[in-house]
Amino acid sequence: MKEMEKVRLKDVIDVKKMEEILQNFSDVTGLGAIIATPDGKNITKPINFTEHCLLVRDTLHGKKGCFRSDAELGMLSLQKGGVAISPCHCEIIDLAAPLLVNGKCWGYVLCGQVFLSPPTEEMVKRATDRAKNFGIAPDVYLEKFSKIKVVSQDYLIAAGNMLQVIASYLIELGLNKLMQEKLLEETKRRSEYENIIKTLELKTLQSQVKPHFLFNTLNTAARLAYLENAPRTAELVYSLASLLRYSLRNPDRLVSLKEEISCLKHYLHIQEIRYGDHIKSQINIPTEIENILLPIMTLQPIVENAIIHGLEEKEEGGIITIRAYQKDETIFIEVRDNGVGIDKKMLEVIKGNIEEGKGHLTGLGLQNVDRRLKMYFGKESGLEITSEKGNGTLVVLKIPIIKKGVENNEIQSNDL
Repeated sequence: MKEMEKVRLKDVIDVKKMEEILQNFSDVTGLGAIIATPDGKNITKPINFTEHCLLVRDTLHGKKGCFRSDAELGMLSLQKGGVAISPCHCEIIDLAAPLLVNGKCWGYVLCGQVFLSPPTEEMVKRATDRAKNFGIAPDVYLEKFSKIKVVSQDYLIAAGNMLQVIASYLIELGLNKLMQEKLLEETKRRSEYENIIKTLELKTLQSQVKPHFLFNTLNTAARLAYLENAPRTAELVYSLASLLRYSLRNPDRLVSLKEEISCLKHYLHIQEIRYGDHIKSQINIPTEIENILLPIMTLQPIVENAIIHGLEEKEEGGIITIRAYQKDETIFIEVRDNGVGIDKKMLEVIKGNIEEGKGHLTGLGLQNVDRRLKMYFGKESGLEITSEKGNGTLVVLKIPIIKKGVENNEIQSNDL
């Protein structure tokens, strides 16, 4: 489509989500990071920049030099078609990697602000001269300069590769969403609403990135983390790879509850590393119902909703409990949190959106989860929400048991 040629990076990327990912990346790697457009303009705020670089960027002369170095390094990475490493105008090592999606350069990931080896006496002397040119007191400048980390080149490249893959993945998702929105507008006049949902909206669960490259890069980063004696970082990367691999599976298929819980454990592992003791989880699934079928990626958006809207805002943190049980021919799955809860007015709005098929609450959305369940299992299935301000939230999923021997691809929507 010609309209897509005019789309820019800011149109397809969720800046807040990207900044959150950059913050997590920096927390794990200790590297500064930023995303820039092809002409070198920052699209995210600087994340975890060193005191030295913030000090330099606070001067007019220094800021111009930083922007020039970023632009030159970005162009170098585009010429190479991959990761490029180079010292900036202050002799600090940075890395750039182009964000190439569908044959177009959307921008660059920039990270680093490190040394690959301790600075020499000559570098310190040149740093003193630079401080004078910037109008910064040499002793203040050298104090910040001496705090810059020393890392190996392999570590920097592995971290840069991982950040490039994740950023490109998000751009791919954003483009996918834009394309689907335009297709939805064009086909809505000629198609039934549920058919549109099945053929287009559910496709937002996938991206068109090449999975082998994505997972190979993540696995390389994990192995490097082990070599760097960072086992928790390796576990985090492996969990991310498993979660992404699961989310890229066919969104139309049904999976076992056991598979869904396995995916959920990877997601919770990432969140528990991120939040520390602030968030804990408990899972209780009887083995006799592990093989019941449900749509892929059903539980993760509900748990995500509980973390973001329930526990994240609670000062002392809290716990998410997932349990399942059977009554007659129906499976009930409960997702309970002891977070801040939902006031009566907002709870009525949420229930109304679910019952009427309106809105899109968070991530894939509670309303979308409810709609998918009803599409596969009929109007008696779906989810129910109870909550009270200050006393947490309970989401209950009702799923009828599908007899053994019925293949996933034979399950059809009750409404189609």
